Amino acid sequence: MAQQHLEPTDPSAGSGPPAPPGTVPGRGTPTDVAVHTRAAPASVPATPATALAACDAEVLARYLRAQATEFLRALRQHRESGTGPNGTPGPHRAAPPPGHGDAALALRRAARRISGTLHTFQSLLDTDWAEGMRPELAWLSGTLAMEHAYASRLERLLDALHRLSGPAAAAPRAVGDRATAPAPTTVPPPAPGAPSASPAPAPRVAAQDRGNLTVGAAKAGALLDRQLTLARTRAHSSALQALGSSRFHAVADKVALLASEVPLRPAAAPADLRPLAAAAHDRLTDAVAALPLVAAGSPYNAQALVHGLSPDPAPHPQDAPWHQVRLLLRLHRYAVEVLAATPAGNTGEAAGNGEPAGPADVRLLTAGDALNRHRDASEAAAAAAQAARTPRIAPATAYALGVLHADQRHEVEAARYAFQHCWRGTPVRPA
Repeated sequence: MAQQHLEPTDPSAGSGPPAPPGTVPGRGTPTDVAVHTRAAPASVPATPATALAACDAEVLARYLRAQATEFLRALRQHRESGTGPNGTPGPHRAAPPPGHGDAALALRRAARRISGTLHTFQSLLDTDWAEGMRPELAWLSGTLAMEHAYASRLERLLDALHRLSGPAAAAPRAVGDRATAPAPTTVPPPAPGAPSASPAPAPRVAAQDRGNLTVGAAKAGALLDRQLTLARTRAHSSALQALGSSRFHAVADKVALLASEVPLRPAAAPADLRPLAAAAHDRLTDAVAALPLVAAGSPYNAQALVHGLSPDPAPHPQDAPWHQVRLLLRLHRYAVEVLAATPAGNTGEAAGNGEPAGPADVRLLTAGDALNRHRDASEAAAAAAQAARTPRIAPATAYALGVLHADQRHEVEAARYAFQHCWRGTPVRPA
């Protein structure tokens, strides 16, 4: 089963005042990483929160008002475009105007930043309001993201199947709503006077084996297409229902009020934001220190295959701590954005997964991009394993899905390898 789309605003990430430095909310059990050598603590490759100028609660209020305004602007743009929940044209509608396809992404991005900021600086805000707001924003962001996640996962897996099948693949590859067939192979005529080449028996047998593998890959692609398209359709329906529900309208009304008035505590005005941002920094540092960075420093992690043939459909036990670091890294980035008093929606160029660059360090953004690729590859591997558990599939199809699963787990290891090099500031050796 593919892992649920979690965001830093997930209620399971903890509510109430921020945890003290040294604690990691939601970290996996110690047995998840006990088989690896514990790496020495590494510093976060970003400007420490304590090095920034003192910031009072007005900076926090200004940031929240800016994100609420961005939320409302994206919502208005999304409604005016007449598109689906993720920017796709609805039934019997023409293509949306340029730029309107990113409205849903901007909506989710603003919701994540508001809820992440509430998580880090909750002690300065009205407790009841913050605790009631965060789960609703997490629900909205997660619901709107599922359709895009299934579509990206399907495209990733079909691209991998096309790559693994080799240039002799004869099956068409579906991309979106269209299918592309490989170009026919042409053999140039022999030069004048040159003897004609006759195929040897051995290459003919190899071509036949490749053809059998291509048939298995085509059937595997068709199976993945059916399963993930069905999941995407259900996610699309869920998003449409969510956008028309009274629950969503209540969230939008609260965000509209937030754009004009931030419910700060009476004693929050003279408070300094830096200790709370530093606590988020320390939680991230502690979580990274618990990662098996020594094993990730090798391009191939053989210990990751310990549970490779387990019949348990649960997510891979090694992935949970890395997913948690991804969420904590995002929370730290948002805290740095608050202290810099820079509206995240109007800063820099977009980084991976549509995230704007913002004032954060470039290496911090690169590390986040590596963790995003880690998440995508692990969920794609889980989808391939789930498809391989389909009853009564052909052996060639199961074999192709197994190769696809192994390929995506290699992508997971490559993302971990890139993250640890980025985190420690060492260049990645060329392959």
